[in-house]
Amino acid sequence: MKARYPAIYTRYGFLDAFNPTLTETGGNDLLHGDIHPGVGWIADDYLGIDQGPIVIMIENHKSDLVWRLMRTDPHLRRGLERAGFSGGWLSA
Repeated sequence: MKARYPAIYTRYGFLDAFNPTLTETGGNDLLHGDIHPGVGWIADDYLGIDQGPIVIMIENHKSDLVWRLMRTDPHLRRGLERAGFSGGWLSA
């Protein structure tokens, strides 16, 4: 993405969002971001809140660490059971 859309990457990293199909505003003013010729709409802010869960998901995919830890937490188990969940690892 960085090579294909260099405008979405700045010295602080990737901007929050972009839409290469939004090339005209149709007369409406945009609330956020700008239309970049040949690129499309690009947000003007950075959000890192979604990066933490991505890292956790990658680690869980690699090692099953998050699931293994979750299954050992008695509070989580009790909460799931009280919410009506059963079967799977809760039955083990």
